[in-house]
Amino acid sequence: MERQDIIDGLVEILRTVRMVDQAKLESVTEETDFIADLNTPSTEMINIVSKIEQKFEVEFDDDDIDDMGSKVKDAVDLIIKVKQRS
Repeated sequence: MERQDIIDGLVEILRTVRMVDQAKLESVTEETDFIADLNTPSTEMINIVSKIEQKFEVEFDDDDIDDMGSKVKDAVDLIIKVKQRS
């Protein structure tokens, strides 16, 4: 799975989250910060992580989630890492 495919999948997920600034989803890059750039409430990140697990058919450990930063590239790296583990 290519990094851009993962980013596209993340944008699909974010389109379902009402609290995310939808206008900013047009220009998401690996450097986009979920919280600072997309105005995602930190409390909503738990739901987003759950949707990521479902969409990409991965299961994150608690440590994975604790170590994940708030940028799109952090989520992409984590998805790739967990897929390689399984």
